Amino acid sequence: MGKKVSFILLIFLPQLAYGQQKALESLLADSSMKGASVSICILNTSDNISAFEFNSDKSLTPASIQKLITAAAALKLLGDDYFFTTQEGYSGTIDRKTATLSGNIIIKGGGDPCLGSEYFKDHYGNFAGKWITAFKNAGIKKVKGSVITDDSRYDYQPVPSGWVWEDIGNYYGAGVYGLSVFDNSYEIHFRTSAEGTVPVITKVNPGICMPELSNMLTSSGTNDKGYVFSAPYNKYTWMTGTIPVNEPDFILRASITDPPLIFAKIISQMLDSAGIAITGEPSTARILKRQFDNDFNAVDLVKSPPLKDIIKIMNHESVNLYAEHLVKELGKAVMDKGTTAAGIEVILKFLSGSGINTGGIFIEDGSGLSPKNAMTSKGMAELLSFMKKDPEKFSSFYNSLPEAGKAGTLKYYFKDPAFDSNLRAKSGSMTRVRSYAGYFKTTSGKEMTFCIIVNNFSGSHHRIIRGIEEILRETIIMN
Repeated sequence: MGKKVSFILLIFLPQLAYGQQKALESLLADSSMKGASVSICILNTSDNISAFEFNSDKSLTPASIQKLITAAAALKLLGDDYFFTTQEGYSGTIDRKTATLSGNIIIKGGGDPCLGSEYFKDHYGNFAGKWITAFKNAGIKKVKGSVITDDSRYDYQPVPSGWVWEDIGNYYGAGVYGLSVFDNSYEIHFRTSAEGTVPVITKVNPGICMPELSNMLTSSGTNDKGYVFSAPYNKYTWMTGTIPVNEPDFILRASITDPPLIFAKIISQMLDSAGIAITGEPSTARILKRQFDNDFNAVDLVKSPPLKDIIKIMNHESVNLYAEHLVKELGKAVMDKGTTAAGIEVILKFLSGSGINTGGIFIEDGSGLSPKNAMTSKGMAELLSFMKKDPEKFSSFYNSLPEAGKAGTLKYYFKDPAFDSNLRAKSGSMTRVRSYAGYFKTTSGKEMTFCIIVNNFSGSHHRIIRGIEEILRETIIMN
């Protein structure tokens, strides 16, 4: 097979340096690559001339490098310092003599993807506690009404239609809501015992998220192969698969099926604990089929971090939720339609307007979680080169990418000295998919953009990553 691959390369890739050719040949000759597809494009950013190409127009599943398209569109169209606002207020009127509100406490969602997120604890602090104080300062001691979260900024289809069923109930498959909170996820804690035993649920955190749980898990081995299954707005959740044996506190993170309603319940409980009595049950704009634009009196608000900070976390930690929020926000901001479809339309127009060849690029979501997404390595490399030409936006875009061997999803990879303080990239991974896209400099000082996508390999992904590392190392050395 090695001779055949070498012959093909000599015909179609005469421009490759020997080291690069040998690295690619070695990867393709590996037994795990039988039946696999590879797309590679490395461009010199100064003139977009190819330094290395292989099947660069082949359309493949990209996984999480899809987030680079979402990040680029959001930075260019919304701006580095764009932020989201969540407003707190009430409807109705307050009787100052009795300190009674005849109306509802309203939490008006503004599409903030990271309200209360673990990633931004310092930014938000005890935001909910400040809201309770604001309502008390407004002179409210009793509410003849309910706590209602207005989640109407976006549509009520939280999950892109192309997502896989086994992903949706887990934290990385959390849906997007007009009011999202706490990364739209919660923890299920287990105590596991010997091989083949049923794990014991010890607690759910926060407890208010507790759905009707069906536990079909088994304790087995040392790897986490447990999955949570649920659907948006559903009350029922079940778990299946295996989780490691003999763990005193093993945690599965699951997606909250109705974050706006959960948050309404949390605020209602906090108001009650603060001595503000509420007569009605918590609810949401979706459930009530109404909005609260006209009858709304604001008492406080909280702003999100700037977009550049959100995108940095999104790319460093590969947060799917943030990417899907940005798609809907693009639709809302540009077309006044807070839908995934509108956001994708905006992104495709952005790509076309930027001179990117969109042939072979198919977008189903903003995060890359859908296996229906597809792109070419050339299209991605061209986008990275395009972003390099805008110094103002490029700084935020570049800084959002993990450093090789040091941070985020690249922390344990690209450890060769050739990559040290030189390569930044976004990684992508799902079953039988590995991809990388980003920037580096050659030893001669040339600035390069690159994209490498591998689909449908078998066996360990570590060999695939080593092969990708070797191709990039040789490019750095030989150019």
